[in-house]
This record gives sequence, structure tokens and C-alpha cells, in this order.
Amino acid sequence: MNDRLTIEDLAALMKKGAGLTVDPIDLAGRPTARFDEFGLDSLGLLGIVGELENRHGRPLPPDADRCKTPQEFLDLVNNTLMTGA
Repeated sequence: MNDRLTIEDLAALMKKGAGLTVDPIDLAGRPTARFDEFGLDSLGLLGIVGELENRHGRPLPPDADRCKTPQEFLDLVNNTLMTGA
């Protein structure tokens, strides 16, 4: 995995971290739909944040687990990973 999180990566993390099978095409087609529409709750998102922090060896912003949509999450994570913040 490179430093940029993709929709496909997010779908895989949703499967691994929360046990949710979400089609990446569905995520891509509805990037502003709320995570709860895909069945992902705040605890599941927290697990995804933890997995990403472990993979990259650095923390994500404290508000990463409060993102409401896939697009919001991807933007925050990718901005953080690209800037090294």
C-alpha cells in the first residue's frame, strides 16, 4: 500500500476492521453518503483509524474517527499522510 488511501483500500479496511463487505464501486459512487448508510459505526471507524496508524507508524488527527463520510475520511487521511502531519 502506498501512502495514498484509495476507495479500494477503505473498502478492504471496512471488511478487515468491521467485518463489512462494501463494494468499492458503491463507495466511489456515493462518497458523501454517511458511513452509517454502509453499516459502519464509530467503533468500526476507530478500528480503521487504529489499523492505519499501525501501518504508517504515526497517528492520524484526533478527529479522524469522527469523519462522517468516506470522502471526508479519505481527504483527511490522505492530507495527513502526504504532509506528514
